[in-house]
Amino acid sequence: MTNTLRTHGLGISFGAFRAVNDVNLTLEPGARQALIGPNGAGKTTLINLLTGVFMPTRGTIHMGDRELTSLSAHKRARMGLARTFQINTLFPSLTPLLSVVLAISEREGLGAVWWRPLTRNKALFDEAHTLLGRLKLDALADVPVAELAYGKQRLLEIALAMAARPRILLLDEPAAGVPEDESGELFEAIAELPQDISILFIEHDMKLVFRFSKRISVLVAGQILTEGTPAEIGVDPRVREVYLGHAGASHV
Repeated sequence: MTNTLRTHGLGISFGAFRAVNDVNLTLEPGARQALIGPNGAGKTTLINLLTGVFMPTRGTIHMGDRELTSLSAHKRARMGLARTFQINTLFPSLTPLLSVVLAISEREGLGAVWWRPLTRNKALFDEAHTLLGRLKLDALADVPVAELAYGKQRLLEIALAMAARPRILLLDEPAAGVPEDESGELFEAIAELPQDISILFIEHDMKLVFRFSKRISVLVAGQILTEGTPAEIGVDPRVREVYLGHAGASHV
């Protein structure tokens, strides 16, 4: 199974409201793809559909040759589909090291092995240190999460998602709430993730979108308005019109 993610005619309605409608989206292996659009366009709802938080009203989702449409979020995660959320759900009293160790142990099915202390499993800690180092968090491995700068907390969320060894990583506004001087550092770390992982990220900062994406999908009113390279999207008059009056318009 490849790490190609694709949808066909994907949609969901809440009563008479079509939050996502007839979306055909493809995420190629190794993609660095941005999903942009005005507030209320349905971006997070689409991520929720892809990850199984919501079940679609219509359409299909495939990962490689496997259909995911009716699978639970847990099963999709086991298949290599991981995500982060707009608002972090970290445990403030834990350290980054222990947080990642627990995530790895869950992946390995060790959470139920209560009679075998995790501290005796050197491999878990070695892998956790490697992951933290990849995201430039190794120097903060033993600092309580509550004491980390918010940008570092967002990086820790990505480390936790990476602990699942995903083939596809969906990032829902990873720089949300992060000071501007830290958001570039965060995206630099994302850019350095292994190239065999396909990444789709939601982001409102057009500087970051144009700097780090190789392809951009524009969602408006629950539908894909257009897709293309950053150069193509940057000169598309429809995209400029969508962003009139929105933050970041001058960078599109």
